[in-house]
Amino acid sequence: MNEFLVKNPIFSTAEVRCFLSARGTTGSRSAEAWLAYYQKNGYIVRIKQGLYATVPQNADPNTFTPDAFLLASRMSSDAVLVYHTALEFHGRAYSVHRRLTYQTASPPRALSFRDWQFQPVRVPSPLQRKGKVDFGVIKVNRSGVKIPVASLERTLVDVLHRPIYSGSWEEIWRSLESIEFFDIEQVIEYTLLLENATTAAKVGFFLEQHKEELMVDDKHLAPLRSLRPKQPHYFTRGKKKSGQWVKDWNLVVPDEILNRSWAEII
Repeated sequence: MNEFLVKNPIFSTAEVRCFLSARGTTGSRSAEAWLAYYQKNGYIVRIKQGLYATVPQNADPNTFTPDAFLLASRMSSDAVLVYHTALEFHGRAYSVHRRLTYQTASPPRALSFRDWQFQPVRVPSPLQRKGKVDFGVIKVNRSGVKIPVASLERTLVDVLHRPIYSGSWEEIWRSLESIEFFDIEQVIEYTLLLENATTAAKVGFFLEQHKEELMVDDKHLAPLRSLRPKQPHYFTRGKKKSGQWVKDWNLVVPDEILNRSWAEII
């Protein structure tokens, strides 16, 4: 199998062009011809326009599914694994989802491949405005490839900020509670960057609820309290479900979270 394919489990047309150019073969064998040959012979599969995956030896190209995390990280040139997908990548998700979410500044366009769904989400506007798009983004090795993923600190805030991309509150709470340590200073810094009162209150509520386990001090909670809503806000935007008002954070917290209903023995 071609040396390029061995080193590149997921690759773009542009990368093939660079590879051929380095070998001085662009004149006689274009990237398009190269791709057509290897796809016809079952060495590669097309994911979408301009993006391909290498098929391992003895695998069926008609059913082969590449590493989903690698695929998500290449869905756009600036893709970052975020929300529940970041929890899964770090091995901290309570359950596995078939939808992978990635952050990008490119126009959002969802894609399905095999039985996986790839969901793009916009970069939060405060991060774009402040030039902090990469705050809390780390690069982690995956099958020999460095891929960008949100840190656990950023993910804690993200899943509370936009729970729609992370599942039920049980899923979110159980996932976050499986993490033994956070850099609390980074959690606070990222929360403040988002400039969202409800998010600040939700993060503050979670940290206070786990104050002892996570070694949270009042000094950590103070800046979050200063940003909390002036009027009571619901945990989930637009969903006024039953809950209790937590005065300290001016939040109406769902009963399932306060009572941890998922932990009840039936």
